[in-house]
Amino acid sequence: MLDRLMRTAEQAEVFEIESEATTIGFEANRLKSFEVAESRGTAARVIVEGRLGFAASSDMSATDRLLANALESARLGEQVPLHFPGPHAGTNVRVYDGELASLPAQRLMDMGREMIATIVAADPEAHVNLGLARRTRSTHLSNSAGAKVTLERAPLSIDIVVERVSGDDVLVIFDYFSTAVWNDDYRSAADRIAHYLRLAQRQASLNSGRMPVLFAPGGVPALVLPLTVGLNGKNVYRGISPIAQRLGEEILDDKLTLTDDPTLDGRPGSGSYDDEGVPRRRRALIERGVLRGFVYDLKTAAQAGAEPTGNGERGLFSPPSPDFSNLVLESGGTPLSEMIAGIAEGLYVQSPLGLGQGNIISGAFSNNLSLAFKIEHGEIVGRVKDASVAGNVYQDLRRVAAISREAEWVYGGMRLPYVLLPELNVVTEN
Repeated sequence: MLDRLMRTAEQAEVFEIESEATTIGFEANRLKSFEVAESRGTAARVIVEGRLGFAASSDMSATDRLLANALESARLGEQVPLHFPGPHAGTNVRVYDGELASLPAQRLMDMGREMIATIVAADPEAHVNLGLARRTRSTHLSNSAGAKVTLERAPLSIDIVVERVSGDDVLVIFDYFSTAVWNDDYRSAADRIAHYLRLAQRQASLNSGRMPVLFAPGGVPALVLPLTVGLNGKNVYRGISPIAQRLGEEILDDKLTLTDDPTLDGRPGSGSYDDEGVPRRRRALIERGVLRGFVYDLKTAAQAGAEPTGNGERGLFSPPSPDFSNLVLESGGTPLSEMIAGIAEGLYVQSPLGLGQGNIISGAFSNNLSLAFKIEHGEIVGRVKDASVAGNVYQDLRRVAAISREAEWVYGGMRLPYVLLPELNVVTEN
């Protein structure tokens, strides 16, 4: 296929993907579904007279049509000074575990029942919806510059949503676990939910106003999401990132260091290469509050006049775009217990109700909270209903009171500590 494309194109790339997924679903504490799905496909990109073309197909017998479509799309494609990478050595990262790849469906069902039992033991009225997915994903890339990259992954993911309804009070708690190597850490997600269910049995009232707010790892994405929008190379190229021209400047509190690290063993977001064959490496995006860099794929790097960073991610039918691997907000030196003990009155944010609310391009966030608690005289005293927080990360993260020693993986791709802001806008039903 590559040879045939090169008869017409100046550059060419062929990307093949094969995947299989076994999914187990529980609804309201009972086994609901069991599915196995497989997919295969091929995508091609070409550069013809400086223009980029793309086509993809899941029909493995339609090679002629796929190649013709890729070449045809280049006629009206974008003019991009893109160069496919040649062969380069990548970091050796463990992202495939044969034991995990062959984990039987019965074991997945047993894990689900075990986690539900842990949660229901904390609150017999809890209704648990739980999904387990064991996937295998194999990709192979070849391009006209000589790069040949084969990647295999076998991630396991578990998502949990717990609902408890009492009269007009609806409590929703969710958690997520993922790994690329087999371990029994999946139990930690159920343990966390059980812990918060017990805490939520007490309620507390809190007046609206500006006050200290402690974000648990599950709540920190409300602060991190606007930063990722500003750090995305596509937004830098488009001129809509508010920090595009601030490389080397201190933009946040010096307690904050944010890295993109694809070299971590056992994480689904890790890998020796990205989906374009570019070697991946750990990169400091914000170092002690100072802006150090952005993430790019090949196309946005070429458009922005920057070096690609190994952050090209793609599906079969979508061309590559810049994305983060593992976002790591470095831990601090303060124990969580000490952070809580130092708060006379404030809010503990466990999880927002949805993300991306507010004008996140500008750094603004405004989030209703799915689960939050009142801190009073150094103790968590009860759940606060109908609360929300609002602010702007480029202002509110200029002054951070403390970062915890403890950290957790959130949504599978972010390792986050607890973050204490000395003052933030809080609105409650009071």
